[in-house]
Amino acid sequence: MPLFQTIQFNETTKILIWEITESLEELLSKVVLKEKTQKRLDGMKSQMHQRAFLSVRMLIQEMGFTDKDLHYDEFGKPYFDCHNYISITHSYHFAAIIISCETVGIDMELQREKIQRIADKFTDYECSYLDSSFTEEYIKKLTVIWGAKEAIFKIRNEKGISFKDHINVSNFSLDETQTQASLHFDNLVKDFDVHYKEIKSDNFEGTFTLVYAFEK
Repeated sequence: MPLFQTIQFNETTKILIWEITESLEELLSKVVLKEKTQKRLDGMKSQMHQRAFLSVRMLIQEMGFTDKDLHYDEFGKPYFDCHNYISITHSYHFAAIIISCETVGIDMELQREKIQRIADKFTDYECSYLDSSFTEEYIKKLTVIWGAKEAIFKIRNEKGISFKDHINVSNFSLDETQTQASLHFDNLVKDFDVHYKEIKSDNFEGTFTLVYAFEK
């Protein structure tokens, strides 16, 4: 499957989404992996995870990079040697990256009813505006909130950050495409611009929520 979607957010920020329809063998034939990456791939037990991992390499190739350019720090956060920031996500049959000169994080999630059962694990501040009586809207909003907190966590990537206690997502409308969020952790206070949109495919059931955040 070719590139599913490209979002040129601004002059220095681009989001690429890959729909994973290829076999593992097809993807392997299209990428060149360094030895360390190959070992990591070989250690993955799930073929779906392997295909998502390789799809990310397809995406960075689309941006003119190679696997040799992509590294991970001690906390597993990806980075390039150059000045560009990168964040990575994958969910079921999609993989996505965001590349920017700004500090960014990205997350993509399938909208699922089960998120209602764990809402109390990652929401507190947000309960002031969430309404669980409208089930479909509640699920969609919870998915945006989770995605926002995941994207912000990927930006800061610090041990001890709690989605529930330390990251607050401001009230938002599903008719809009952005909101604000803040991180309060130890003596650190950071604000973020959060953007979100729904992604659907003709090839698979379900609606996905794409969320990306910029540190102010």
